[in-house]
Amino acid sequence: MHYYQPMWTLVGGGMKTLENSGKPMSQVLPKKADWIKQRVVSFDPANNKIKGLPEAFETPGVGSNYSPLYVNNTFESLKNFKQGNAIFTFPATPIKCAGAPQKIMYIADEYLRKNGKRDKANIIFNTSLGVIFGVKKYAEVLWEVVKERNLTVNLRHNLIEVKPDSREAVFQNLDNPEEFKTFEYEMLHVTPPMSTPDVLNQCAPLVDGAGYLNVKKETMQHVDFPNVFGIGDCTNLPTSKTAAAVAGQIGVLRKNLSAVMAGKNPNSHYDGYTSCPLVTGYSKCILAEFDYDGNPLETFPINQAKERRTMFHLKKDFMPDMYWLGLLNGYWEGPKYFRKAMHLGLK
Repeated sequence: MHYYQPMWTLVGGGMKTLENSGKPMSQVLPKKADWIKQRVVSFDPANNKIKGLPEAFETPGVGSNYSPLYVNNTFESLKNFKQGNAIFTFPATPIKCAGAPQKIMYIADEYLRKNGKRDKANIIFNTSLGVIFGVKKYAEVLWEVVKERNLTVNLRHNLIEVKPDSREAVFQNLDNPEEFKTFEYEMLHVTPPMSTPDVLNQCAPLVDGAGYLNVKKETMQHVDFPNVFGIGDCTNLPTSKTAAAVAGQIGVLRKNLSAVMAGKNPNSHYDGYTSCPLVTGYSKCILAEFDYDGNPLETFPINQAKERRTMFHLKKDFMPDMYWLGLLNGYWEGPKYFRKAMHLGLK
């Protein structure tokens, strides 16, 4: 069993390989942790399924950086790209790291430029969302990036079918559900619909209507069961599902669990902090950090809504160790104290 970092970096030419992004579960567990070796016992493939997938992943041009099975297809599709549409998708469900579907688009754009293929490519980002990014400060910069690089963004477009025989992808217009549009593709990067594990979303008392653990957003204590807490992707916390969000939640959870176990009320509050390093090329990154209300909550005393090489290397060279050595071992609880130190004397 392997534990993987997010795999958008696996495009080659200075990015990391699949092998360098995964480690056996036995190597990443803290020494005092008990590994409960259980497994999923059932699936419900009729729900949240795109017609034509996963079969289309076995055909040329279709890949997904969200799966170790298909991540290498992405790079193969770029290497074999000749001409036509390169399409990148964002589904109509909550997903792991909402910035990742467009990160791979920016990396692909630069790869095609470096290899003399960009003038033969029409790069398209079809997203189910009504915005390019949920925080206005960073969205404004990203719109400038897509305009400068001649990238097409279609909002409120949701992938519903892949036809590998004709190399076509069918999208539904979410503002007009009776309207469908078919795109031919030379390359298709799919961000699949996502959900919580079946064992959780089938337990009605624990979850909300969408199948996510129903917790209080400040304390992460369940709304009905005070002995149940939750963090991370399985919860309905109204923030991005990223490792940075989990890091920000860990310290609050630790304090609140200790309080409840001591017979006290949970009084530590999570502000919704999360981070999304928006990699926009092989040496550029916009480090988005924000809270529940979409207000920037930046660690460094600079404008992080700007493409910077320093932020790229922070993401590429430092964050993996923060993840493997800090977060998974319970030592990293987010940059809160670093932020305070960095902003001393600033208003």
